[in-house]
Amino acid sequence: MENNLEVKNLCKKYNGFELKDINLELPKGMIMGLIGENGAGKTTTIKAILNMINRDSGKIAIFGLDNIKDGKQIKEDIGVVLDDSFLSEYLNPIDINIIMKNIYKNWDEKLYFKYIEDFKLPKEKMSKEYSSGMKMKLKIAVALAHHPKLLILDEPTSGLDPVARNEILDIFQEFIQDEEHGIFV
Repeated sequence: MENNLEVKNLCKKYNGFELKDINLELPKGMIMGLIGENGAGKTTTIKAILNMINRDSGKIAIFGLDNIKDGKQIKEDIGVVLDDSFLSEYLNPIDINIIMKNIYKNWDEKLYFKYIEDFKLPKEKMSKEYSSGMKMKLKIAVALAHHPKLLILDEPTSGLDPVARNEILDIFQEFIQDEEHGIFV
């Protein structure tokens, strides 16, 4: 079985914190959750996978490609939701669409606005006026709208009410049904 993600002997050391010899494999068609206490290194692991921090040692492959050397190619095929917002709060969904369709080759405007409509997000309202749950739904819509093969999510259901949480989990389940996609949470 092919893997969407492989992490081998990942190490990262900060003053007072050490991530040591993390190993994992995420086969296609699977959802994998990384569970641990606050400060255990979950976000550090995700940031290393995304090449947002320099690792001290180890190897990371996404779709069999090196996450550093082939980073640009890989990023076309991953959707990311981080706890920290990555978009200006002074943008609305219409503005975000204009930006993203110039970033991703596979940006699907119709799919994006379908999620915006399904999530009942006001198109003209700036995201700073959204509730935390609405902001999370917006991030998920952006992550899915360019047809990624892999979703990398840092606490994707935080701020969501139980109904919205179930709706998002259903979308994630549907995402992996073709047994090619994967989700790392």
